[in-house]
Amino acid sequence: MTVHEFEALRDALAAASFDRPPAFVANAHVTGLSVARALDAHDVPVVALDRSGDGAAPPSNAVDYAGRLTYPLDDEAGFREDVEALAAAVDHDPVAFGCMDEWALAFAETDPDGVSLPFADSEVLDAVLDKSSLYRTCEELGVPYPETYRLSEVDPAAAADELGFPLVVKPARKREFEEAVGTNVIEVADRAEYRDVVEMARDTGIEIMAQEKVPVARGEDHSLASYVPESGDPLAVVGNARVRAPLGYGTSCVVERVDQPEIEARALAVIEDAGYHGISEAEFVYDRDRDEYVLLDVNTRPWKWISMPVAAGANLPMAAYADATGVDYDPRPLTDARWVSLQDYLPLLANGELADVLATEDWQTLVSGDFEITGELTTAVYRPSDPAPMAHRLDVEFDGRDYYCSC
Repeated sequence: MTVHEFEALRDALAAASFDRPPAFVANAHVTGLSVARALDAHDVPVVALDRSGDGAAPPSNAVDYAGRLTYPLDDEAGFREDVEALAAAVDHDPVAFGCMDEWALAFAETDPDGVSLPFADSEVLDAVLDKSSLYRTCEELGVPYPETYRLSEVDPAAAADELGFPLVVKPARKREFEEAVGTNVIEVADRAEYRDVVEMARDTGIEIMAQEKVPVARGEDHSLASYVPESGDPLAVVGNARVRAPLGYGTSCVVERVDQPEIEARALAVIEDAGYHGISEAEFVYDRDRDEYVLLDVNTRPWKWISMPVAAGANLPMAAYADATGVDYDPRPLTDARWVSLQDYLPLLANGELADVLATEDWQTLVSGDFEITGELTTAVYRPSDPAPMAHRLDVEFDGRDYYCSC
């Protein structure tokens, strides 16, 4: 698959003929690949968009066209202009899927002409992504959440006195913080480290919050994966992140579907109270001291393991696309499903950091490719029927190049 420069991509789309609206998927890494595969399973044409050509999605046979466009954090007006030009080049209004916060927010905030947005407007997104607003909603609904202080509203030293050390520092908006420091959460052990992070945020103009370090029960993180339509019943699956890399707090690398009605009810109450519609992931961790689940975050977009609910029978991207375009989509009955990111999981095993949670039979189905037929186990990137994304990831890794996003 050729990753076009912008002008070449616009020309290629103008020359193409689509029998239905294409999906504009941005960015084009693991999450974008998963969204592309979910839509391609229903013959939806996919255009993968990014500022880089090194993501996992462009080589996939689920992607019809791929190309670069203006990165919204660099130039939001330029991003809108690019998206509108691409939309004008095709003969149907494309449906936009933002796969990281900055891309989803850019679509919502710029609201490009000629583009269908299958999610709530920017005002609602801001209310959900703003932790202060989110946690006020939790307070009203009786949903437990971590003790948190927005440092633009309180004295940072006073917040630290209330929380004690260690504590964690998080941004109001993840991506700006991640661009500056390489992560979206920092654990600080003492007052000196805390002061350094506060000063860094002040110097870069990034809004941050101090939050209690929740005594998390490892392996018990649960999230509600859902698509909530503007009207009608939500499509939802609860996933348990059994393994993270690094262990305990890193990116999910093994996730399985579980039955947790209380988490589903609490998450949907928060989402619906906020007036949000669209795809989202509501993240809970198990607090050992409280002896209950607390809500950390709601991501108003697709995320890394969205292939798990698809494998379970809840194709969230297709449900969103169907509502945006008026086509039919009938989800099948939910079944058990598991998801593994081999790129993240294998190093943990190789380094002896945990016991393998996959069985010998699981490895046999992975190596043989039979997992694509049985459907109970799915993967982040590796699929024998679509080998180019994994091969491309190996090229990028071994060539020393570094894609800018873990998802």
